Amino acid sequence: MSALDPPGGRKAVAVWGIGVAVYFVAVIFRTSLGVAGLDAADRFHVNASALATFSLLQLLVYAGMQIPVGLMVDRLGTKKVLTLGAVLFTVGQLGFALSPTYEMALAARALLGCGDAMTFISVLRLGTRWFPARSGPLMAQLAGLVGMAGNLVSTLVLAPVLHGAGWVPAFAGSAVAGLVVLVPLVLFLRDHPEGHGPSPSTRGTGGSGGFVRRQIRASWSEPGTRLGLWVHFTTQFPAMVFLLLWGMPFLVEAQGLSRSTAGGLLTLVVASNMALGLVYGQIVGRRQSARIPLALGTVGLTALLWASVLVYPGDRAPMWLLVTLCLVLGSCGPASMIGFDFARPANPAERQGTASGITNMGGFIASMTTLLAVGVLLDATGDNYRIAFSTVFVLEALGIAQILRLRPRALARERERVISASPAFEARGLGRSPRSRRSRA
Repeated sequence: MSALDPPGGRKAVAVWGIGVAVYFVAVIFRTSLGVAGLDAADRFHVNASALATFSLLQLLVYAGMQIPVGLMVDRLGTKKVLTLGAVLFTVGQLGFALSPTYEMALAARALLGCGDAMTFISVLRLGTRWFPARSGPLMAQLAGLVGMAGNLVSTLVLAPVLHGAGWVPAFAGSAVAGLVVLVPLVLFLRDHPEGHGPSPSTRGTGGSGGFVRRQIRASWSEPGTRLGLWVHFTTQFPAMVFLLLWGMPFLVEAQGLSRSTAGGLLTLVVASNMALGLVYGQIVGRRQSARIPLALGTVGLTALLWASVLVYPGDRAPMWLLVTLCLVLGSCGPASMIGFDFARPANPAERQGTASGITNMGGFIASMTTLLAVGVLLDATGDNYRIAFSTVFVLEALGIAQILRLRPRALARERERVISASPAFEARGLGRSPRSRRSRA
């Protein structure tokens, strides 16, 4: 551990836990529409394209806010950004509960997306400020795991309340969770441990415009940042689209399952994600060379299972194949976290927020594109899910091409940086040249 590394310890866990709790609630609110898609269509009298607009607008705001939020985190600190985010997503969830019209509900989801956008990057920043660098991959995966637990709450708790108590009690009641996490956030969260704050030179000089340009330009110039974006783009969206909106309609309308059975399969995706998150975090933390194989392997397996379900003879796929698909979709979230493991070492601490924001845009841009494409194709083809979900393969092919293009430069730059900074890295064998690795093999 470097002498400059944060100490970690119980206090770090406590502070990080407050931030993760805020992210947990944000994910509950973000994914609440995933179990209420059919109810929302009935409540607001909209078709598939209009229904997709709910999630599309929410993700559009989320993705569009990633770089501004990263800049805000780097400039203002984690606590201020998280507090603003918690207020916004709580008001958005409450507004969605009480909206009498489709247009007002759209505005509420946009507000929710704005607040949600401020959470995950802030949690990543807390991890880099409070824990040693070697813990980075595991802390990112743990944050993602807790977020998926929020998705699990949407499926197991919000869905039954929605169908039992009704729309307003379910969504307005869930908004109380935002107030619950806001209290410890305001009272106890700290941006960094004592003695480990950013140096004065990293706080930005020459005006805010100069700071913004420098941060974005420097972060984007790193191949590792761009590779992280495309890894996130390619791996995250299949599960996101399935959980956020189209999984429930697909399983009920196209596969003929009951809502309870479909909800169980959505829960399986979340459970698989949580289990695999720990596995991926441990593997990447111990073997950095496993990052690309894990990411590409996840994409390939996801494509294979989707193709198997969509081309299966007959109108409906068998339950064992749907279960397998959901288990594999659970790997998409952990694989997307690998994107941050490329952006993190490519950027110094004062650019972590901006670099994470750029990376985090990837998966949400892919998710927005797929959400809209599926809705449009469903309306255009008379609810032909086989054609609509074929969009997944187009975006995966694009992402794989970009990953393969950027991989050599990003890894070479990362190897040079780490070797120059830490002789111990060479001693562990991670910095060997390609020639020495071939001779050892």
